[in-house]
Amino acid sequence: MTNEYILNGIGKFSELDCELFDKYSTRQKLNKDEFILKQGEICNSFHFVLKGSFIQYQIKDVDEKIIDLHLGNEWMFNQDSLTEQIPSKTNIKAYSNSEILTLSLNGFHFLCSKSQTFLQFAKILNQNKHRTSLFDSSLNPLEKYDFISKIRPELTNTFPLKLIASYLKLAPETLSRVRATF
Repeated sequence: MTNEYILNGIGKFSELDCELFDKYSTRQKLNKDEFILKQGEICNSFHFVLKGSFIQYQIKDVDEKIIDLHLGNEWMFNQDSLTEQIPSKTNIKAYSNSEILTLSLNGFHFLCSKSQTFLQFAKILNQNKHRTSLFDSSLNPLEKYDFISKIRPELTNTFPLKLIASYLKLAPETLSRVRATF
């Protein structure tokens, strides 16, 4: 996957922009269960999933509460920690052997100073807020499952139902009932 392809998923970038992005981004392979962000650390990078899968979660009491599930061709980061430079309340770890492309916050600021085009990254910041408003809203369990079945069907092939239930803020039993009627 080329950096030009990745950038064009955000907006319109020139060849020079793509070359700059290539210079300031890095590729990294991660093993299953390897962290890119731990609770208490400050998020200093945008990460693009080239291949593999990741879970973003919080530890509440002794349970993992899934905040987001990430697959290939998606951006991931902790929005509050990245934008406010405060300690993260979530962990992000590889659910499978994975490969990511990383752009540091300092690299992003440098790119913005060289080309205003990079301000289009604001679009990925807004995408992250959409998930929270969707699943924290008044959607019923069937509507939540219907949404991911249509918009992100690969989630059900990648992650176990327990993680998907937590992601949808449903009890596993409720998700099983919903799937039975689906």
